[in-house]
Amino acid sequence: MPSYRSLDVADTLLTLLRDTTTEPRPDTQLEALTLAVAADLPVLLWGEPGIGKTAALTQLAEALDLPLTTVIASVHEPSDFSGLPVVGDDPAVQGVPMAPPDWAVRLVRTGRGLLFLDELSTAPPAVQAALLRLVLERRIGSLHLPPGVRIVAAANPRSSAADGWELSPPLANRFVHLQWAHDHEVVVRGLGGTWPRATLPRLAPEMAPEAVDFARRAVCGFLTARPGLVHRLPSSETRRGGPWPSPRSWEMTLRLIAFATAAGCSRDVLSLLVRGTVGDGPGLELLASLDRMDLPDPETLLADPAHAALPERGDLRQAVLDGVVEAVRTRPEKARWDAAWALLVRAVETGAPDLVVVPATTLATLRRADWDVPASIEKLAGTVSLSRRADHAAARSAATAKAAR
Repeated sequence: MPSYRSLDVADTLLTLLRDTTTEPRPDTQLEALTLAVAADLPVLLWGEPGIGKTAALTQLAEALDLPLTTVIASVHEPSDFSGLPVVGDDPAVQGVPMAPPDWAVRLVRTGRGLLFLDELSTAPPAVQAALLRLVLERRIGSLHLPPGVRIVAAANPRSSAADGWELSPPLANRFVHLQWAHDHEVVVRGLGGTWPRATLPRLAPEMAPEAVDFARRAVCGFLTARPGLVHRLPSSETRRGGPWPSPRSWEMTLRLIAFATAAGCSRDVLSLLVRGTVGDGPGLELLASLDRMDLPDPETLLADPAHAALPERGDLRQAVLDGVVEAVRTRPEKARWDAAWALLVRAVETGAPDLVVVPATTLATLRRADWDVPASIEKLAGTVSLSRRADHAAARSAATAKAAR
């Protein structure tokens, strides 16, 4: 009897320890995960052992009210994903069907769920090959997973995986890769009993047509300018096992941009998703291209320079001013030249003066002989003169240092 009473107390303690709650809390990586899940794209979480990948998926399934099915990829055979052949009465006539595993049958019967493929990086190449059809076509044997099933996988880097393998390029290119890291404050608060709550993004229905149009213009416009990035298989084995650009991953990126736009997600969330789909280099280039898509039209600014709204970020403001000068160069007229000077004055009054030095110098070279110099130039003279003196001083300093050597 005493032993049973001791176990009762132990069970009570365990129940109290499991009694946790959730709270709404900004979490960029969790928001990126839920958005990719909403977009029905396979997600692969990369993180060191014990970082909380499995716990995050368990909490996500509970928050989304989806039954969680966990499959440890490394302990299965290829036939567990491609199906086991079952010989019927007359195989010459009926063929040999591929019987799916029991967990796949349960998912189809339920019609919805979260399929969690754990330990993906410890699955041998043969198993990874068998997973290709599951991840892309959602087929297991003769079964087709219903639309209500979402797929999320987790993997440890090869350096910290038990008998780890690099992911094959075909399998890696089917996932949105998210680097999963712990947040000190989230862990401490979670151990105290309160974890962040995972919620699906709120998609604005009225934004859907605009979001799709924006995503298509963004990706198609970028790839038109950078055709070499349509398909670029990395040269190293390690990078091939991560995100890289291909027609498939660009299609995934387009979908993610549309979902992120409709949900009003932050730039940080979109950055995680885009870089996790086509890689850091192409992803950062695309993000910079997205910024330029939101820049004001130079012609609109030239039409009303007194009320022009210039970007706050220095790099975007520089791009706008360069675009204004280029517009004047394309169609040089006295009124447009004067308006450009007025815009440069407004830029000096509302931001960093050094950003106007190059545009002002270029704009000055566009002056025609019969154009009077506008009075507004006087307000820029000090800025340009100071910049030139600084350049001359830097050049003299460099020349002195070179002579000393």
